[in-house]
Amino acid sequence: MSEEEKLSYSEAIKKAYASVSRFPLFPVRGIPLMSLIAQNWDSIWAFRPEPSDLLIATYPKADAEACKRVPTPLRSPFLESFNPPPVPSGLDLLKEMDPPRIIKTHLPFQLVPPGFWENKCKAIYVARNAKDNLVSYYHFDCMNMTQPDPGPWEGYIPKFMRGELAWGSWYDHVKGYWMKREKKNILYLFYEDMKGNPQREVERIMRYLDLSVSDEIISQIVELTSFKNMKENPMANYSWIPAVVFDQSISPFMRKGEVGDWRNHFTPEQSKMFDEDYEKQMNDVNIPFRTLI
Repeated sequence: MSEEEKLSYSEAIKKAYASVSRFPLFPVRGIPLMSLIAQNWDSIWAFRPEPSDLLIATYPKADAEACKRVPTPLRSPFLESFNPPPVPSGLDLLKEMDPPRIIKTHLPFQLVPPGFWENKCKAIYVARNAKDNLVSYYHFDCMNMTQPDPGPWEGYIPKFMRGELAWGSWYDHVKGYWMKREKKNILYLFYEDMKGNPQREVERIMRYLDLSVSDEIISQIVELTSFKNMKENPMANYSWIPAVVFDQSISPFMRKGEVGDWRNHFTPEQSKMFDEDYEKQMNDVNIPFRTLI
């Protein structure tokens, strides 16, 4: 993509959102989604991927990505992305791409278009521990001018616990993919493992995708996908998105990426309340999350 094309895409976003404020959420099969997604739900549900396509699924603010040449949404389209004209939707971008394609989604398992499973597409799910995910999502909602106003931190915690944020309950999200991981051949990864031992996790991904690459290439991938490199990469840190959409003066898109940053936000009382609720909501599964590494 040329500099001119990148600029035109950014300008299109600026124009599209010039008179748009934060979108309300509407339920789709019980899951709160942004209004533009809800309005276009039928076309998302009907999407038919190619068998060679790869689905990358995460709860919001649990993923990591990198590249320096092309903005992330154009390289790996976001399946349920719908914007005011003239910005193309994720489905529009996918129509222009030849398979195999890397397709991203924040949809919970039950809302993933059935074509992915019918065509036996491979899927990678990245899960992040609840407390750090909550903190990251809060800062994202503060700077993302298209999502509902998050309100104060102390009120955001119970919203997260009740699953009232966009894309629904974190608890249901991580459990949904976990319980289907073997039947649907989903590679289930943990953000904390990717931070703690990135080479091992990259090697797991390579094996899952039936790829054979040299140790040198794996080392390069590890380096390029480090949080430090992504934070400095304008194509991954979303600095090309105009402030009318992502106001990075409030919080950067790539903020810290640390495991355990939740300790800087939760009071002891909030942590105790959260932990007690967590035990109740997660007592039917044994997913090995870590809040520290």
